[in-house]
Amino acid sequence: MLFRPNVHSARTPRLSGRPFRLLAALALVAITAVACDVHSPTGPGSALGLVVTPNPTLQINGTQQFVAVATDAEGVPVPVIPIWSIVAGGGTISPTGLFTAGTTVGTFTATVQATAAGLTATANVIVIAGALATITVTPNPDTLEVNTASTFTAVGRDAGNNVVPITPVWSVTNGGGTINASGQFTAGGVDGTFTNTVRATSGAIFGTATVVVTAVPVVPPFVPLGAAESHGILAGTEITCITGGFIDADVGVSPGSSLSGFGPCTYSGVANLANAVAAQAQLDLTTAYNTLAGLPCPPANSIVADLGGTTLASGVHCTAIGIGVTGTLTLDGGGDPNAVFVFQAGSTLTTAGDIVLINSAQAQNVYWQVGSSATLGTASQWQGNILALESITLVDTATLFGRALARNGAVTLGSNNTITLP
Repeated sequence: MLFRPNVHSARTPRLSGRPFRLLAALALVAITAVACDVHSPTGPGSALGLVVTPNPTLQINGTQQFVAVATDAEGVPVPVIPIWSIVAGGGTISPTGLFTAGTTVGTFTATVQATAAGLTATANVIVIAGALATITVTPNPDTLEVNTASTFTAVGRDAGNNVVPITPVWSVTNGGGTINASGQFTAGGVDGTFTNTVRATSGAIFGTATVVVTAVPVVPPFVPLGAAESHGILAGTEITCITGGFIDADVGVSPGSSLSGFGPCTYSGVANLANAVAAQAQLDLTTAYNTLAGLPCPPANSIVADLGGTTLASGVHCTAIGIGVTGTLTLDGGGDPNAVFVFQAGSTLTTAGDIVLINSAQAQNVYWQVGSSATLGTASQWQGNILALESITLVDTATLFGRALARNGAVTLGSNNTITLP
């Protein structure tokens, strides 16, 4: 009899019916959940951040390519196509992010803007001046008198008219004068129009200005002296000089004819002694003297004391007696080169001091009308035209920048006096 063990076959359980359908549904929910997690807005693959770079500094008209980078929650770049725009000026930008700076310099904050995936980001731009394009020199034109000075300035600008700092090199190319390193131009002695003569150069760029040089206008004297004008000394009776005197002008005597002491004293001009020129000079002197004496004198300009140590403005100043000057008398022209000073002395003019001219006052416009005689004391440094009814005396080393014109008497010089026409 054959023995058979009792063997049970191992079988895999089979699911069917309602339990199987339940398990399948649970598995589908799990798979759907995983899929939803992968594409969630807060999961990997969604753009959560956007950055625009760079933040450049550009010259005017310069270009810069901007880039917008989007990243997901894990910092992984996410492909996007940004929309570019400019929100605060500074230039323009293309649809691909190529920025072109404008012509206005400055800092343009958060001006380059990119928008993508519902996100917005910005970048800053600094626009600086570009390369030097032009130099403007001013004043242009400049008009000035011969032998006077004027200062020019030069301003550099780029293509957008923005100022570019420069240190110009100055030169004169078409004559008219000279210029120093600081732009100070000094006109020469020849008048004319010198076109584009002042030049300011920086590198290969330069600018120019035209200079018009004019002759100094000849202003007629306040009181014409006629034939007496060329005379440093004009006397009625005689002229005498001890030694060392020099008159840089004509000398004349009429109706007298005496001229003594020359040499050792000297004069640079012509001696008119009792001739027609001297006679006419005396007639013109008399006319000028009477004109000065007849000018009205304001009460406020009445001279009541020695004028030394005082400063006077232009006008007519007068006294019925003599004028004394001990020390320094300052005459202030107030900036007017044609300012006139007239001093009317009822009797004498006596000095022990000097005349100082300030603020454009000129000796040729100063007149001393003296009712009797004038004496310039030792070492006095005097200025102006002395028109005396009687005589004029210059004591040793006294100097006169003007004229000594005596109607009726003598003009007497001591030692080492000089007279120079103004």
